[in-house]
Amino acid sequence: MSNTELYDHVAALLQDHPDGILPIVQAGRPVLRQPAAHYDGQLGELLPEFLHALHVTMMDAPGVGVAATQVGVPLAIAVMWDPGSLDEDDTRERVAFDSRVVINPTYMPVSDDKVSFYEGCLSVDGYQAVVARYRSVRLQAHDEHGNPLDEVLHGWPARIVQHETDHLNGVLYIDKADIRSLTSTENLVDLWASSSEPVDAARELGFALAQHSALKD
Repeated sequence: MSNTELYDHVAALLQDHPDGILPIVQAGRPVLRQPAAHYDGQLGELLPEFLHALHVTMMDAPGVGVAATQVGVPLAIAVMWDPGSLDEDDTRERVAFDSRVVINPTYMPVSDDKVSFYEGCLSVDGYQAVVARYRSVRLQAHDEHGNPLDEVLHGWPARIVQHETDHLNGVLYIDKADIRSLTSTENLVDLWASSSEPVDAARELGFALAQHSALKD
C-alpha cells in the first residue's frame, strides 16, 4: 500500500466510523500476518484523530491495547492502557499502566526470566491460551509528539508491550502459546479463573509452565 493509499484508507475509515469505534479485524486477515510499515508521517494531520480512534476502540472492546494492524492499518502504531488489578491474590504483577501511544516500538528482554499466564486477543475473539513471556522488557519507541520512549517494564505491562509490539511484526499470541492450553473464554472463566496462575489448567490439560519463582521476590 502506497503512502497515498494509506492516507486515503485511514481517512475513509475515520469518516465511516465517526464515533471512533473502528472494526477489529480477526485472524485470517493478511494485515495481521505482515510486518507493519515504519511510521514516518504517512498520516499527516490525520494522526491525532486516528490515535483517538484507536484509544476509543480499545476502551470500547474492552482491551488493554490495540495495534493499528488490528483495525486494518499496516503502520507501526499501537495504544496501550491497563487500570491494573485490585485482586491482592493476583500474581500477574498487574499494576496500573498509564495510557500511552507507541510508534515504531521495539522491545528486548532485560533478563531470561519468563512467566506463563493466560492471555487473549481482540483479533482472536473467544479464545485464550497460556503464553510464556519475558517478565521484564525494555521498550523503545516514540510517542505521538515524536518524543523518544525508553523504559523498563515488568509484569503485566511488559506482557502488554510484548503482545502489541508482536502484532506490528505480524505475530499473534497464538504463535507463542502452548497450544494444549487453548481454551474458550467461557471455559476459562468456568474452569480456570479461580487463580491467576494457570497451575490447575496445566495439570489438567497437560502443558508445562515457565518458572514462576520470580514472582515471589
